Amino acid sequence: MTIHKEGRQLLFWMLVVLAGVNFATHQLMPGQDTVLNLILLASIIIYLLVLQFFRNPTIPLPEDEQLVYAPADGKVVVIEEAQEDEYLKERRKQISIFMSPVNVHVNRSPVSGIVEYFKYHPGKYMVAWHPKASYENERSTMVVKHSKTGVQLLVRQIAGAVARRIKYYVKEGDPLVQGGEFGFIKFGSRVDVFVPLDAEILVNIDDKTKGGITPLARLK
Repeated sequence: MTIHKEGRQLLFWMLVVLAGVNFATHQLMPGQDTVLNLILLASIIIYLLVLQFFRNPTIPLPEDEQLVYAPADGKVVVIEEAQEDEYLKERRKQISIFMSPVNVHVNRSPVSGIVEYFKYHPGKYMVAWHPKASYENERSTMVVKHSKTGVQLLVRQIAGAVARRIKYYVKEGDPLVQGGEFGFIKFGSRVDVFVPLDAEILVNIDDKTKGGITPLARLK
C-alpha cells in the first residue's frame, strides 16, 4: 500500500497546519489538558480520514482479453441500455460505479488497447447519482480500442458534489494495459463504462467492485 501522488502535497501541508494548530493551542491554553487532548485527537482523526482517501494499493494486473474489468472501486448503481452520443453514436450497455469517499480513488483501464479518443469537459457538480450527471457534470471521456478484438469501450470519469478534481494521465494514441492506471478522482464520484449490447454483464445492481479486479462484462 502506497500513498497516491495526488495526495502527497495536500497531506504534507495538512500535517504542517495541524501541527501548527496543536502547537499554538498548547502555547495559548497551558494547563487545559482535556481541551488540548481533544484537539489533538480531532487532528489525528481528520488527518487519517484524508490519508485513506489517497491510498493506492498494488494489484496484480489481469490478463483476460475477453473480460472488461471495473475501472474503479465502489458500488454498481446503474446497469441499463443507453444511447452514447458523444463519440460512439450508438446504443450501448452502461455500467456505472459510484465511488464513495471511503473507496480507493484510482481509476484503471478495463481492457488493454489504444486510447482512440479523449476529451475533458468542464461542467456542473450535481450529485454523482443524478441522471444528468453523466452529461452535465465535470467529466472526462475516454474511448479505448481493444487490442485483441478492435471493440471500442467508452469510459467516463464524472465529478460530483464533493469530488471536484478529475485527474487523467492519458491522451489520444497512448497504449493502455488492462488494470493500468489512467486517472484519479479526488474524494470519490462516479465512473461509467459503455460496453457493446451483446456483451455478457457479470455484475448486478449494488454489487461492490474493485478496480482492475472485479470483472464487469464478457465480450463476445
